[in-house]
Amino acid sequence: MTELHQAAAAGDFKKVQELLTQPGCSPNLRDADWSNTTALHWAAREGHTETVRLLIQHGARPSLRTRDGWTPAHCAAEFGRLSVLRLLHSFHAPIDQEDHCGDRPLRIAQVYGHQDCVNFLRTAELECQAHREKAAELGLSLDDTDEEWAEQRGGGVGGAMRRRSGRGTDEEWGEQ
Repeated sequence: MTELHQAAAAGDFKKVQELLTQPGCSPNLRDADWSNTTALHWAAREGHTETVRLLIQHGARPSLRTRDGWTPAHCAAEFGRLSVLRLLHSFHAPIDQEDHCGDRPLRIAQVYGHQDCVNFLRTAELECQAHREKAAELGLSLDDTDEEWAEQRGGGVGGAMRRRSGRGTDEEWGEQ
């Protein structure tokens, strides 16, 4: 885990801010030892809303996915981080994307019983889809995909399911 990942996970805003000004520091660096998470995944998971904002303002892409296909919105939904979900939505982050098992952040929030997140995501998903459609009509490009994840995924759901069979329990599968 890089120093940026650690600072984002801890919610150390000043340290994250300092690190982002250093040459060569990428807010989109994936940590291969932690399922390809980015600093944004960690900040979203831990509910550090202002750190999430700072990372996005410095180029962090909320469309990047973990090895299991989780976006930062999935991470926020798992832990009931409503303020992070609201912020991601305000930046037009793709909060309606499915992971390799077909679960969207809405489903993750349902599984973990975060009803406030569920209520928000029901509406936000529709708004996200409408935004995507409007952008397509206007010919605007959105940063709502993770090309590297899609390429590694290979043969679609079947490829993801084959990789899943090599892992341990279902509890481990859902963890970040």
